[in-house]
Amino acid sequence: MNFLGHIYLSGHDEELAVGNLVADQIKGNKISELPDKIKSGIVLHRLIDEFTDNHNSYKNCVRELFPKYRHYSRVIIDMYFDHFLAANWNDFHRTPLKIYSNSFYDKLEKSCPYFNVQVQYFIRNFISQKWLEQYSNLKDLKVILKQMEERTKFPSKLAASTYDLIEKYTYFENYFFHFMEDVTFFTKNKIKDL
Repeated sequence: MNFLGHIYLSGHDEELAVGNLVADQIKGNKISELPDKIKSGIVLHRLIDEFTDNHNSYKNCVRELFPKYRHYSRVIIDMYFDHFLAANWNDFHRTPLKIYSNSFYDKLEKSCPYFNVQVQYFIRNFISQKWLEQYSNLKDLKVILKQMEERTKFPSKLAASTYDLIEKYTYFENYFFHFMEDVTFFTKNKIKDL
């Protein structure tokens, strides 16, 4: 899962969602300085990543792309899954995606003082680019992937992966729905223990 998936899987707790979103930006012992709910969100993010990496639906999708995209296949599938979540948002949440996103951006902006300058930069960039809404259509998804491609160390062809998505849309979408059922159940249970 990528940003939208991690936020959605946090349920209704916005602080948990903030931690879940920024988890990859928090290195080493920096977690100990954060509020408890944000710490729990970081832990939840790591649990979701581990679950995802071991889920058969996810692994099948990664295998499908691996010959062409190698180790970038996981990144691409994360983006595909966020696309499917955004494109089918009304099946998952009763609040429209734009309203949901704007509400989350407000909470995220208020959380900035908890974080160092690098994480604050990530947050402000994330909000200004409004990534959450852009996942829903393929044209904007390609733009996001192109931005990511420009930051990769090796040639990745991330933007070109949208053509693979178009070609095998139903294949990836079916695996996404199987995966979402399982990861939603998994996270609901994990949140109770955090």
